[in-house]
Amino acid sequence: MSAAFPAGPSEYAGRIMSTEVLEQPAALRRLLADGAPGIREVAGAVAARKPRFVLLAARGTSDHAALYAKYLLEIRRGLPCGLASMSTITAYGTRPDFTGVLFVGVSQWGGSPDLVAATWAAREAGAITLAVTNNPDSALAAVAEYHIDVLAGAERALPATKSYTASLLALYLFTESLGGADGAGAASAVPDLADEILARGAEVRTLAARYRFAARMVVISRGYGYPTAREAALKLMETAYVPALAYSGADLLHGPLAMIDNSSPVIAVVPEGKGGEALRPVLDRLRGRGADLCVVGPAAETARAAAGFVLPVEGVGEELQPILEILPLHRLAYEISIARGYDPDAPRTMAKTPESS
Repeated sequence: MSAAFPAGPSEYAGRIMSTEVLEQPAALRRLLADGAPGIREVAGAVAARKPRFVLLAARGTSDHAALYAKYLLEIRRGLPCGLASMSTITAYGTRPDFTGVLFVGVSQWGGSPDLVAATWAAREAGAITLAVTNNPDSALAAVAEYHIDVLAGAERALPATKSYTASLLALYLFTESLGGADGAGAASAVPDLADEILARGAEVRTLAARYRFAARMVVISRGYGYPTAREAALKLMETAYVPALAYSGADLLHGPLAMIDNSSPVIAVVPEGKGGEALRPVLDRLRGRGADLCVVGPAAETARAAAGFVLPVEGVGEELQPILEILPLHRLAYEISIARGYDPDAPRTMAKTPESS
């Protein structure tokens, strides 16, 4: 593991977040080695019940992991998926017929009351229920029929990092196992690539210096990369207090493009694959508007941008790339926060409680 990031404005600022960001490769290796067999077992039991539809429920960072799972399940397994509106159950008291539905609750700590209540209500209404958490002793794990432990280890920093990437990998392994495949082999290169990315801290600090005084930022992507864009925007907002908007590249063209000009930093997460191909016309439009464009993705695209971070993804399928895409953006949020004189370990208004995960 690389050494901790440079100290912030005080000796202790950001130490917890920086340590946990750097623990991600080890957490991914642990999940592949120790968690994959249990995930295959859960997936086999779920597959035997032949779910006809999937509903995913989550909050905050875990909501972006759930969105990633939506892309996975629809593309890799052909299962229609939706993101659950928990308030229809918890606030409005509705009880839809969930017969044959796989209801997946994703949560770091597994203690969010509305998520626990919605999962229990779905189970009582006939759903197959699965909890994906970093806490096997949580309330969410207790009310669901099945549980997957992402094995990220205790996470003390308020911004979730290692539990996010571990959740992505766990959801990938589950999705592959639903189809009878062993995803651990395809993902075996990911931890080493994660180490390589996190060792390039000087590149990220250069980007942070460029965007230190940004009044706002826009983060875009397509396909599997879209959850990464949303997660990156959240991290910029909660650690560096930068107003950051996340868009699908397709949605950006339907109105929001009008706010982009030569003073508007745009981070584009460009997957190597169909999502990146779909995003290229949007990148051309952004360049035409003079946007300050930063690309996280292939070398060919970063070379055509004002700034960028080349992502090493050779031999890694597009469906696995989000685990790597978010790593330099985790570090960018940290570095901008430190550069602005903040402590990313203690974002204002946030508290580390089960209710917030």
